Amino acid sequence: MRVKTEEQIAAEEAWYETEKVWLVHKDGFSLGSQLKSEELSLSEGKVRVKLDHDGAILDVDEDDVEKANAPSCDRLEDLASLVYLNESSVLHTLRQRYGASLLHTYAGPSLLVLSPRGAPAVYSEKVMHMFKGCRREDMAPHIYAVAQTAYRAMLMSRQDQCVILLGSSGSGKTTSCQHLVQYLATIAGTSGNKVFSVEKGQALYSLLEAFGNSPTIMNGNATRFSQILSLDFDQAGQVASASIQTMLLEKLRVARRPAGEATFNVFYYLLACGDGTLRTELHLNHLAENNVFGIVPLAKPEEKQKAAQQFSKLQTAMKVLGISADEQKACWLILAAIYHLGAAGATKEAPEEQAEAAEAGRKQFARHEWAQKAAYLLGCSLEELSSAIFKHQLKGGTLQRSTSFRQGPEESGLGDGTGPKLSALECLEGMASGLYSELFTLLVSLVNRALKSSQHSLCSMMIVDTPGFQNPEQGGSARGASFEELCHNYAQDRLQRLFHQRTFVQELERYKEENIELAFDDLEPAVDDSVAAVDHASHQSLVRSLARTDEARGLLWLLEEEALAPGATEDALLERLFSYYGPREGDKKGQSPLLRSSKPHHFLLGHSHGTNWVEYNVAGWLSYTKQNPATQNAPRLLQDSQKKIISSLFLGRAGSATVLSGSIAGLEGGSQLALRRATSMRKTFTTGMAAVKKKSLCIQIKLQVDALIDTVKKSKLHFVHCFLPVAEGWAGEPRSASSRRVSSSSELDLPSGDHCEAGLLQLDVPLLRAQLRGSRLLDAMRMYRQGYPDHMVFSEFRRRFDVLAPHLTKKHGRNYIVVDERRAVEELLESLDLEKSSCCLGLSRVFFRAGTLARLEEQRDEQTSRNLTLFQAACRGYLARQHFKKKKIQDLAIRCVQKNIKKNKGVKDWAWWKLFTTVRPLIEVQLSEEQIRNKDEEIQQLRNKLEKVEKERNELRLNNDRLETRISELTSELTDERNTGESASQLLDAEAAERLRAEKEMKELQTQYDALKKQMEVMEMEVMEARLIRAAEINGEVDDDDTGGEWRLKYERAMREVDFTKKRLQQEFEDKLEVEQQSKRQLERRLGDLQADSDESQRALQQLKKKCQRLTGELQDTRLHLEGQQVRNHELEKKQRRFDSELSQAHEEAQREKLQREKLQREKDTLLAEAFSLKQQLEEKDMDIAGFTQKVVSLEAELQDISSQESKDEASLAKVKKQLRDLEAKVKDQEEELDEQAGTIQMLEQAKLRLEMEMERMRQTHSKEVESRDEEVEEARQSCQKKLKQMEVQLEEEYEDKQKVLREKRELESKLATLSDQVSQRDLESEKRLRKDLKRTKALLADAQIMLDHLKNNAPSKREIAQLKNQLEESEFTCAAAVKARKAMEVEIEDLHLQIDDIAKAKTALEEQLSRLQREKNEIQSRLEEDQEDMNELMKKQKAAVAQASRDLAQMNDLQAQLEEANKEKQELQEKLQALQSQVEFLEQSMVDKSLVSRQEAKIRELETRLEFERTQVKRLESLASRLKENMEKLTEERDQRTAAENREKEQNKRLQRQLRDTKEEMGELARKEAEASRKKHELEMDLESLEAANQSLQADLKLAFKRIGDLQAAIEDEMESDENEDLITSLQDMVTKYQKRKNKPEGDSDVDSELEDRVDGVKSWLSKNKGPSKAASDDGSLKSSSPTSYWKSLAPDRSDDEHDPLDSTSRPRYSHNYLSDSDTEAKPTETNA
Repeated sequence: MRVKTEEQIAAEEAWYETEKVWLVHKDGFSLGSQLKSEELSLSEGKVRVKLDHDGAILDVDEDDVEKANAPSCDRLEDLASLVYLNESSVLHTLRQRYGASLLHTYAGPSLLVLSPRGAPAVYSEKVMHMFKGCRREDMAPHIYAVAQTAYRAMLMSRQDQCVILLGSSGSGKTTSCQHLVQYLATIAGTSGNKVFSVEKGQALYSLLEAFGNSPTIMNGNATRFSQILSLDFDQAGQVASASIQTMLLEKLRVARRPAGEATFNVFYYLLACGDGTLRTELHLNHLAENNVFGIVPLAKPEEKQKAAQQFSKLQTAMKVLGISADEQKACWLILAAIYHLGAAGATKEAPEEQAEAAEAGRKQFARHEWAQKAAYLLGCSLEELSSAIFKHQLKGGTLQRSTSFRQGPEESGLGDGTGPKLSALECLEGMASGLYSELFTLLVSLVNRALKSSQHSLCSMMIVDTPGFQNPEQGGSARGASFEELCHNYAQDRLQRLFHQRTFVQELERYKEENIELAFDDLEPAVDDSVAAVDHASHQSLVRSLARTDEARGLLWLLEEEALAPGATEDALLERLFSYYGPREGDKKGQSPLLRSSKPHHFLLGHSHGTNWVEYNVAGWLSYTKQNPATQNAPRLLQDSQKKIISSLFLGRAGSATVLSGSIAGLEGGSQLALRRATSMRKTFTTGMAAVKKKSLCIQIKLQVDALIDTVKKSKLHFVHCFLPVAEGWAGEPRSASSRRVSSSSELDLPSGDHCEAGLLQLDVPLLRAQLRGSRLLDAMRMYRQGYPDHMVFSEFRRRFDVLAPHLTKKHGRNYIVVDERRAVEELLESLDLEKSSCCLGLSRVFFRAGTLARLEEQRDEQTSRNLTLFQAACRGYLARQHFKKKKIQDLAIRCVQKNIKKNKGVKDWAWWKLFTTVRPLIEVQLSEEQIRNKDEEIQQLRNKLEKVEKERNELRLNNDRLETRISELTSELTDERNTGESASQLLDAEAAERLRAEKEMKELQTQYDALKKQMEVMEMEVMEARLIRAAEINGEVDDDDTGGEWRLKYERAMREVDFTKKRLQQEFEDKLEVEQQSKRQLERRLGDLQADSDESQRALQQLKKKCQRLTGELQDTRLHLEGQQVRNHELEKKQRRFDSELSQAHEEAQREKLQREKLQREKDTLLAEAFSLKQQLEEKDMDIAGFTQKVVSLEAELQDISSQESKDEASLAKVKKQLRDLEAKVKDQEEELDEQAGTIQMLEQAKLRLEMEMERMRQTHSKEVESRDEEVEEARQSCQKKLKQMEVQLEEEYEDKQKVLREKRELESKLATLSDQVSQRDLESEKRLRKDLKRTKALLADAQIMLDHLKNNAPSKREIAQLKNQLEESEFTCAAAVKARKAMEVEIEDLHLQIDDIAKAKTALEEQLSRLQREKNEIQSRLEEDQEDMNELMKKQKAAVAQASRDLAQMNDLQAQLEEANKEKQELQEKLQALQSQVEFLEQSMVDKSLVSRQEAKIRELETRLEFERTQVKRLESLASRLKENMEKLTEERDQRTAAENREKEQNKRLQRQLRDTKEEMGELARKEAEASRKKHELEMDLESLEAANQSLQADLKLAFKRIGDLQAAIEDEMESDENEDLITSLQDMVTKYQKRKNKPEGDSDVDSELEDRVDGVKSWLSKNKGPSKAASDDGSLKSSSPTSYWKSLAPDRSDDEHDPLDSTSRPRYSHNYLSDSDTEAKPTETNA
């Protein structure tokens, strides 16, 4: 990690303080600064932004603002490393890198490539070698880095790898594939036979580009097929073999293609060929003026020249790939034949005329001469060619079966003329596409032949290249996309879904299996509606049924069904498709994968998760999906060719399975891995649904993509996302719905170009944003950042990283058997000292954050290199010792040989030796004969064994042959079974077609039957009318005869009754219709209001969801940034601990060096003292010599005197001479000792000089190290201060968040208060309305009492009385329920108020806690500052104490040196004293002068006094040293105390941080509680609305009851019977008793119950009054009811349109039935009167 300077850190802090943001608009994004919202008065959801480029101030939505990163992140190599990971930041980084020509960028585990406009120089061979052998962490983002990562992973894990390239057409996928292959071929190399090399790779892509690419509106050289290039590697990591499989080839492009696009490149290359001989042979010297296939030569000369060069390059490539000249010629012949077929054309005749013209054959061609050329080039006659193309229309059953297309029910129907007829042009197009498909398959087989090898391969690497997303509108074309483009877009969608499954689904499932708890709330689930709309299969896909079920199925399945159904059209296809996947009512735009287009036969399909809407044109899709028999005849035509070079190629391939069901080519292969891939693809086509539907052309599309996905799923995937930086037709205003759906939800209209930096305008930001959203790279990077992308099994992790913890290995031993892997991994992780958030333990795996495993790998490599270095040193030492031992043995052997040679020279002439050398060979002969016999026996045994082995081998060979024959038999049986199954499938298809035809006929007959039945009914009605008219005429004649007859009266009466009934029914119908219309209008109004409210709430929900996602993303970014800082702090702490240990080691080394220096100083002082003493001794010796010379002189004088004196005797003279000789000998010995001492002194002086120089050098190095350590300590202290500043900033931000939460709380409280006031007001209003309704009901009961008085004589029917009673009971129950609901609502409101109070109390408590924490933080901050000052002072004191201690130690060492020197001097003096004493004794014996003895004694006394002084000095120094040691111990204890205090302060700071985090979580919990309270409030409002609705419905019921009572009263006035009055009284009594029973229940204590009780008391009193006189009243006759009726009508309220409710409809049927009953009662008196 690069260390940032102070300036960079300060710049980043200033950047983040200004709150830089990105303002998103439709042209891109602009940089601005967000102004503080505290000082502004903005509405909710709005922020104020000041733009940087022009200083404009705008009020924008929160959703349009995204946080910006510091300028240091502008060109990051990995987008997942951004601090704030959002869309604008990613686009800005990509734009900056693209402007700097940095085309590749890491996006988490994937690579993002921007397609370059040109050929940059970043793909050279020199760049390749820069990536060789590197890890991903050490490589810059590049396509070579992906190849190296996959290659390294393959070598390490021995697992197959796969690189998948995704993106739009023209984004550079094929170019990236070429770079991948070139890198692998260059770096990995190939084995000795050069199976795959760089030249072969280039030749391969040249061939595929010529035959499989063509220009389109989006790309000048677009790939028109999908391919899987597989490289197989051996044990050494070299390429052993290669193979390629192709699928989804646009073979129809040869004959038919979209407008404005060209055919395959090879046709233009061939037409521009410069070889005259080849052109003459292919009949290309004279080209046709027009071609029905649209194959015309290039017009511009430079284009022709370039095409000719490309043709030469193509021929060279084919030669490199081992394609011979004859094989090349066969390819050119087929291509030229296709061109001549297009020039020949076909006649445009009616289908009836075509059947007659087919007999003549050549009449179907428009130009026969060109058809003749085509037939000549294909090696057949014109009749055979015409028959193969056109004759199938008469003899469809005689066609050769081919595997290219399925044989459906149409084939069997061709013979009788009932099947579909194809035009001559369609047959010609089918033949051309079939020929080109066979040619392309042949070329793929030839390429695989050149690349295959029989070498053993261990693992493989696959490279998947498919055509990108096709959108004609993106290329500036107004046409609809074709079926082939749909297939390619579908394949891209499937690969995108595979990327989603590997990146999201599998990771989440793995976390769930391993019990790893991670929250990914901001990640939206992927919707694969576009894929399902194309390939979704029903559960009955295997059942051959003609009935169309309602189960949804995809477009491919619908195409297959419609192709089988007779009379199917594209409109029916679209209707069925939209019925399954079209937009529903209420769906928003973009929710469904399909949209209708304004053009006929067009529809819109949203690819890439709804970001790329493509408009498709389905015209002609049904005819395309039906088989073309001419295509099936193409292989047979090539196999039966008269040209050997053509027939030999295709006959050799006729029996091999190189093509799978006419879809996948290149399944041959020599290696084991190639056979395994081919088996996997075949399995896809032979299992389940594929075994039945594999011959269907539509289902083949799905099966091919399934085979591709199943093949790559088994390997480890590496994804490369290729983006288009610029596209024509995309920039600027979008032109249709498809492009409008790409833009942002809320866009601002800013001037284009203001927000872009100079030099970076070539990047199309809206296009790049759409591709970024479609690929879901942001979600993938969030998953990569928040999750644990790296994981390993416990045992593997322990075995791999055990080397980083050698102490664990020493603890357990090498052969330790691990019982609990999890516990062992936990110990290993503890020893590695990793940050806790960087790893997590699952049930069977250990998971790591991104980058953690890479750091562990780096540490492992370093440790392994150190261990290898030590191992190499040990090996070299061992080898050196062995070499030395060998040399010693060789030396011993040489000496032995030399000794033997010497002895041989001595005995070679000895007779006995000669005899021995003669006898020795005879003895060896005897021994050799025994050895020969033994060898013969061994040979015989080996022969026996060989024979036995040979027999076994023969038996095994026989068994093998038998098994092979058995396998061949089983294979033949299997082929027979397959043929039987295919024939059965054909029969089933024919049967299905027949059943479809029968079903159609049955439907037609059913429609005819229904029509005839209706016609018969109409005729019967006419007959009945005629009969009635006839009867009327007869009646008229009778009336003429008898005018006063009885029948005329009856007839007139009946007619009057009919007219009256009609009028009454018409009036009732009009009343009902009016009521229905009013209720309908009211319902529509309410529905509109509810819909508007729903839309508004949905919009608010979407905004809140977006805001929640944005805030969650920012929170995750901040959390990840905090985790990164924690990891960094952890690393710094580790470095600090390591630095402290190194510092202590340095101090110890310095101490040791100091001790050594002191020791050397002491040695130096001792040497100096010795030299000084030796000098003194020398001087003393000189003085002694001088004294001795004087003595000699005196003695000579005495000798002369003695010699002169004859009186001395000879004995004394001899004695003197002897003494003289002894003295001379002593003098010589002393001179020799003096010379030796002088030499010793010189050597000691030289050693002293060397020691001084060494001490000076060590002093300088130590001073430098101390300075560097001081600088590191200062840097660590500064970093700690920065951390404290960052903590302060975080605490300030938290304080601001708390203030914001408090403001939101106050706003919510105010809202709740207003809502509670509204609720209370609504309650009062509803209570007033209910009281009014109760009063009206009371009046109604009083009127009912009056009416009952009137009903004594005219009693109504029991049924009407019961109905009235039921209505009254229902109204009472409804009122009671409304009152109870109101009370329950009041209780809930009170509970809500209590909850709000609790929330307010909790918030106040949290505020107090936060303020307390703030105070504690301030106190701790001040305490930390004080501790820092104390620490500084303590450090100063410690430094001073250390310096003083060092000085004291130096002084003490000096004193100890002096003490040692004194001890040495004492010893020397003692030795000298002994020597002197011996000399004194000798001198005393030798008559020396006693003055010398006295001097020596004085010197001895002086030395003894000096010795005593030195002893006292030593004692004083020892006491001083003990005091110094005590002071040092005190200083050390004080320093330890300070360190412990500092650690306690750090722990307290961490505890405060934890408390702050807990406070944040509590604030979040309070926010959630507030949201819950608001939700409950909303529910209560909804309950209030429902109660109001119920109240209105009750009012309507009451009004309807009023009307009904009026009708009943009118009926009662007409007719009453006296005996029914008693029934009425009894029914009222029953009602009263029921009410009393209900009153006894505890629920009935309300105001409404009291009013109802008053009404019931009134009824009781009326009953008691009218029990007696009831009979009398009945006898008196009927009462007059004018006054009660008028009173009742005055009480009935007026009906208005605004008082209707939907609940009226529930009670309306009952009332209509009552109206009919009334009419019945009214009809009775009418009959009696008549």
